[in-house]
Amino acid sequence: MIIVKKSVQLSLLTGALLLTQHAIAQTAAMPKDFEATLHALCHEAPGLNPRALQLGLVSYQKARAQGFDKQQILTIVDYSQASTVPRLWVFDLKNNNLLFQELVAHAKNSGENIPTVFSNEPQSLKSSLGLFVTGEPYQGQHGYSLRLNGLEKGFNENAAARNIVMHAANYVSAQFAASHGRLGRSFGCFALNPRVASVVINTIKAGTLLFAYAPDRNWLSHSNYL
Repeated sequence: MIIVKKSVQLSLLTGALLLTQHAIAQTAAMPKDFEATLHALCHEAPGLNPRALQLGLVSYQKARAQGFDKQQILTIVDYSQASTVPRLWVFDLKNNNLLFQELVAHAKNSGENIPTVFSNEPQSLKSSLGLFVTGEPYQGQHGYSLRLNGLEKGFNENAAARNIVMHAANYVSAQFAASHGRLGRSFGCFALNPRVASVVINTIKAGTLLFAYAPDRNWLSHSNYL
């Protein structure tokens, strides 16, 4: 579902853009339009953790400099938020527009409502963090699904081998969340509501970037894209 734009007051925007000294240093090294993009997307997605947005854009710019993403589409999954709130955002960076904000499930061994443990290991049944590039869609056991390739060694490069994909799941809905206090959980995949899964997949397929964020110290300290 395409999201209607929300206006936010300048005071909220100012608060959302408070960054650590390290983040400011990262931002200063980005292209000249980086700050304008950051401000614009904070307006578009006031519910997104500003740290997740800022680091997502940093990672995106570094990957784009390496030749990734000709479509200028960035998906951010904010695992610092509960599964019961829409925590997946898809941005059109050509026009600095928000295209989608949706519910997304995390993996069963990563935690209950808010994931706290992450892994790159096969059979871990945990979510992975960092930057992914989307592949081609296919028909699998969960229906129309999207292949993902992890770009971060030590954190998500095993995504393809682990069959970490994006797919629809009936346990991703507001009704399920209301009944259980959380969404259902995947084996590591980014599971979406069946009502929107196919249109989201078709928007981000074939070489766009997906950034999965959480305040995980090990990843924040060692990611090649941060």
